[in-house]
Amino acid sequence: MSPLREDLQIVANWVEEGARVLDLGCGDGRLLRHLFEQRRATGYGLEIDPAGITDSIANGVNVIESDIDEGLSDFDDDAFDQVILTQTLQAVRRPDQLLREMMRVGRAGIVTFPNFAYYRLRWHLAVRGRMPMSNALSYAWYETPNIHFCTIRDFEVLCDGLGIHILERRVLSHELKRPLVGGLLPNLFGEVALYRICRA
Repeated sequence: MSPLREDLQIVANWVEEGARVLDLGCGDGRLLRHLFEQRRATGYGLEIDPAGITDSIANGVNVIESDIDEGLSDFDDDAFDQVILTQTLQAVRRPDQLLREMMRVGRAGIVTFPNFAYYRLRWHLAVRGRMPMSNALSYAWYETPNIHFCTIRDFEVLCDGLGIHILERRVLSHELKRPLVGGLLPNLFGEVALYRICRA
């Protein structure tokens, strides 16, 4: 299996050894397989796409066909140590409700998303007058699964309103490396944001 992308490697490093994990929108199961092999984690992936489900099974991942927009009512409170949501927050109908559910079923969570306030996207919209595309937002406006474009500031305000505590934030550039000035102006220079969160 090929190495994880830099953003997924950061996520994997945030998962405790032996943690019980729920990966929402697990895709091909690559992250979960890595966690099983390298962190001795256990748990499940939820996926709605048939191709993702097939790939997850091929990767030896316990995957459940599920639409996360319908909630996580099949899982008890505090059933998991970590609930992971990578590059999916912007594609769900009610991100606020999903974050609440994540904090109900897990002791902590990890969320990653493309930052719509990234300077290249701002420039593209201002100068060209068209909906921007980037590595993290790679769909044309008429075919994108993304329905809630989110910025780093938006996410932090939402967490504050939901009583969610931010334990750690990382910001990556379009090369999926930490930008040189990302610590000073993350909302401007970060293309992808990664958060480790828990209940306040």
